[in-house]
Amino acid sequence: MTIVAGRDIDELLSALNHELGLHGAVLTEFCVIGGAASNMLGLIERPTKDIDVVALADSDAGLVRIRNANPLPSELAAAVAEVALQMNVEPGWLNCGPANLVDWGLPEGFERRLVSKDYGQFLRVHFASRLDQICFKSYAAADVAGRHLTDLIGLSPSEVEMDLAFRWVLQQDSSPGFRAQLEMLADYMEVRGVFDHITR
Repeated sequence: MTIVAGRDIDELLSALNHELGLHGAVLTEFCVIGGAASNMLGLIERPTKDIDVVALADSDAGLVRIRNANPLPSELAAAVAEVALQMNVEPGWLNCGPANLVDWGLPEGFERRLVSKDYGQFLRVHFASRLDQICFKSYAAADVAGRHLTDLIGLSPSEVEMDLAFRWVLQQDSSPGFRAQLEMLADYMEVRGVFDHITR
């Protein structure tokens, strides 16, 4: 099975909810960024090979508190492995690859902007908002471009949104070499004036 769009993501996460129940888990919550989150929010539609978990979460009365997702809890990891076998997807179809972003600092207000969905009694998933996706994609596109740049263009960010994204990205890496890459991204996105205003 290739993860191609929101329907497939929903199917996998619904299966994960079922497996978590079989593994004796209580309510499991995590935050998703990347292509899966953008697909689920209808921001873009493209194939994605995995679901990127940036943080584990606890929510109460609409307030979400997050923590580092690395390593994934044992019952979650076991359920993910079982779903991989059942649905014929790669073992790492759900992973915590971007979890270090929590320690480095997520965009201010990240938790308030999350869009949440329950998949049953045992799983609640929080998807990163469009603004946060712009921040993450700006960071990734400045580093490796490719699909990240395509996604960023597809998100159609405004100058105000790119201003916020550049400010956050520079908090992650302000080295001269990376600033030069970010400058090239600003040129490509035709927002060089925004970048120059921030950095001068």
